[in-house]
Amino acid sequence: MSTDEYDLIVLGGGPVGENVADRAVQGGLTAIIVESELVGGECSYWACMPSKALLRSAQALRAAQNVAGAAEAVTGNLDVRAVLARRNSFTSDWSDDGQVKWLDSAGIDLARGHGRITGQREVTVTADDGTERVLKARHAVAISTGTDAAIPPIEGLMDAAPWTSREATSAQEIPASLAIIGGGVVAVEMATAYAGLGADVTLIARSGLLGNMEPFAGELVEKGLRELGVDIRTNVGTNRVARDADGVTVTLDDGTTVAAEEILAATGRAPRSRDIGLEIVGLEPGKYIPTDDTLRVAGNDWLYAVGDVNGRVLLTHQGKYQARAAGDVIAARANGEDVDDAAWGRHVATADHAAVPQVVFGEPEVASVGLTADAAKDAGYQTRVIDQDLGAIAGSSIREDGYSGQARMVVDSERDVILGVTFVGPDVADLLQAATVAIIGEVPISRLWHAVPAYPTVSEVWLRLLEQYGRDSA
Repeated sequence: MSTDEYDLIVLGGGPVGENVADRAVQGGLTAIIVESELVGGECSYWACMPSKALLRSAQALRAAQNVAGAAEAVTGNLDVRAVLARRNSFTSDWSDDGQVKWLDSAGIDLARGHGRITGQREVTVTADDGTERVLKARHAVAISTGTDAAIPPIEGLMDAAPWTSREATSAQEIPASLAIIGGGVVAVEMATAYAGLGADVTLIARSGLLGNMEPFAGELVEKGLRELGVDIRTNVGTNRVARDADGVTVTLDDGTTVAAEEILAATGRAPRSRDIGLEIVGLEPGKYIPTDDTLRVAGNDWLYAVGDVNGRVLLTHQGKYQARAAGDVIAARANGEDVDDAAWGRHVATADHAAVPQVVFGEPEVASVGLTADAAKDAGYQTRVIDQDLGAIAGSSIREDGYSGQARMVVDSERDVILGVTFVGPDVADLLQAATVAIIGEVPISRLWHAVPAYPTVSEVWLRLLEQYGRDSA
């Protein structure tokens, strides 16, 4: 058994782990990543990239069909084989050779195998052939192992060999029919993707869709999915699932049944922390790992948990944001430098609490950042809520015939700064960064009046929201 020493050991080689290691190396430290699967992680091979690739072709086709002139030129059907081949290209056919080359170029070492904490600043890596290697950290260990799909305890579901997001994003054949259990982001995006690829989709949600967002977001997405032909069953639970030679039969708690070739469980995530040695440091395996805003685990000044595994925000871009802070603060502490851990400092992940941007690539898109109206009220803010029909914006009508959408701005009326913004409509993802900057910077409404949107673009929605706020506050 060999023993090697590094300044930093990172468990997990997804985008979060890569960023932690990269920032630490840029800060003058040595680092090694321990990865048991593919370097690049869930996002690269089974989540963000392949899912968006599956969605894009049908989205582009629908956009063309909604513009006169272009619609007449679109005469064929979607080429499903070409869509899947394009998706495969984004995952490099599930090869991580390119990611490993990047690690080499960044000066980051790689240990293949399963890593477990086996002592203070110590990780033991077990390779596929059973050989073990002990790694010692001079300064820090960062856990960036992410999450797994959670399969709900529904009678017969596990025996029915359900798909999770991994199978849904990597499938090489499109089933004739697909039942989806869940009403969140994965459920909505995969319902959109598979309906666009020609499957008969049934979506089963115990409540409404996208429950953590503004209510109108879920309502408009439900309408859009129904227009794609998705059979949506809301406010109904799943009692049991059975598989036979023809597929699955799903029995709902209202007595109705759904028959499908495949079933997708899209009901949430669970931390990948069961077998990584947490008990050695006094933590409970299988749970999210709590941290402070520098991503350090309480009671262990050498241990950090970064990305989905800490449960703060389960989004890749937010995990990478945490990783930049964690890698920088690990280097600062190792080098005896000052730590900038006040709110909005270099070494903290303040935005996790205040302004998390998210896009749901459904039909239509949903883009949101900050607090919803209800969340702002619950937090004790005095608010003014401004709604705007996106279809009434000149730039929207240019972009797409019959453009339909909705925008909402939630304002702290005592300070005249924006707390949250939600956009629903075609291509609204491109509006999100401006809203994020306004919230993070606490830009006063009086100053936002001077941020003039170009005409005719959908960004003119900002002018309309401000006009309404000015009228309402007069």
